[in-house]
Amino acid sequence: MKPQNLLVIMSDEHNPKMLGCAGHDMVRTPNLDSLAARGTRFSAAYTTCPICVPARASFATGQYVHQNGYWDNAIAYDGRVESWGHRLQASGIRVESIGKLHYRQESDPTGFDAQHIPMHIKDGVGMVHHSIRGQFPDFNPPPPKPGSGGGIVMSAGVGESEYTRYDRKIAELACNWLHEAAGHASPWVLFVSFVTPHYPLMAPEEYFQYYDVDAMPSPKLATGNGYTPHTWLDTLMNRQAGSEVSPEQHRLAIAAYLALCTFMDAQVGRVLEALNEAGFSQQTRIIYTSDHGENAGTRGMWGKSVHYEESGGIPLILNGEGVPAGKVSHTPVTLVDAYPSILDAVGLPAADASETRPGRSWFDLAVAADDPERMAFSEYHAAGSPSGSFMVRKGRYKYIHYVGYAPELFDLATDPEELTDLAQDAAYADVVQTCERALRAMVTPEDADRQAKAAQKALVESRGGPEEVMHNLITTKNYTPVPDEVEAKL
Repeated sequence: MKPQNLLVIMSDEHNPKMLGCAGHDMVRTPNLDSLAARGTRFSAAYTTCPICVPARASFATGQYVHQNGYWDNAIAYDGRVESWGHRLQASGIRVESIGKLHYRQESDPTGFDAQHIPMHIKDGVGMVHHSIRGQFPDFNPPPPKPGSGGGIVMSAGVGESEYTRYDRKIAELACNWLHEAAGHASPWVLFVSFVTPHYPLMAPEEYFQYYDVDAMPSPKLATGNGYTPHTWLDTLMNRQAGSEVSPEQHRLAIAAYLALCTFMDAQVGRVLEALNEAGFSQQTRIIYTSDHGENAGTRGMWGKSVHYEESGGIPLILNGEGVPAGKVSHTPVTLVDAYPSILDAVGLPAADASETRPGRSWFDLAVAADDPERMAFSEYHAAGSPSGSFMVRKGRYKYIHYVGYAPELFDLATDPEELTDLAQDAAYADVVQTCERALRAMVTPEDADRQAKAAQKALVESRGGPEEVMHNLITTKNYTPVPDEVEAKL
């Protein structure tokens, strides 16, 4: 591919269904819709892990979580595994970041020439209490605090938060960077990473005004409407529960989340306008994606942590020279594909897909015929989960494997909302077996589950054990705070 500049834009916790170009009938995302109209959108894009830190480590390294060992939000990327940034640096290509990285700490060699107002896990430690997942049978953890589950909803409303202020600053710095880059050599890579629409669900009035709270839809598969969660999911929900959510609170939270999607879209628009003003629009390829999705009340859940489409899916849009305009690709893709994609965009060769780095360039896939049989894979070993969970998406089927629990199977062609689990239906026994074989050809779930829990147990013990960890929680928030020195300037 002809070398060009590359602008990578990532949001945090963007439900892939909540894009105008994806067919959502309420959300306003005009800038991303325009980007998709001029480029290619992937309709079957997935995170490698539905929680921030492991997903971003996969994005950096091109490896799955069980390969690189960045298991949860307290075991963060530290430069130990080569990133696409390292490859760019070795080739003399300028590479910088603005905004959220969620790596371990700024001083680690993670592959950036400069990090501007970076957000990393708090104090290089992160949320160690979330690494406690039953490895200590004699320890009885306290009940969850508000701030997860229903607690996310309780904070919803109109106003500014540290995250909206932070994202405005990220957009400002990105615009300045692009204008200043006109005097620098090309190609360059700029990674602009926003934190919205991640909770807290506080949206500025100028964006909230677009959404009528009373018109917001009721949650899909609400526990009060006869829905019974899968046993594994029920355990997760009990561990993460914050409080019950009323229909009125749910509608307010949905309106706030949609407003944050619109707010984030506006910040993306500012950056794209600056790219054009700086004269780079014909010399720059663009990637827009997110680290994972957001349940948004589906199945009674807020946040992420599960492999259903709302949480495990991600938006993915490509734009620029060589990218088909107005195309929707139905080839399954994941964040491990980012590694070869970024190298490809600037003209660097990426090794062929292998067990070490299984990804393939999104730019190659965008011009190719759809390959619905390409397998997408994701896994989860983090907060609240009783055991590891693993997703395989291949063709029309999505298979979710839970260590120690019955699996789930959904036919996304006839059941895109994942309303009917087919795993126990004898008519689909062969499909379940085929999917499990595909999973086990990639990873032994039981082994990965043991490895994750062992690493997490060692981390907790290094911090004084579970009692000490719970006694000394590093933050009362259930989200990573904006860096102190940044918040002071906002």
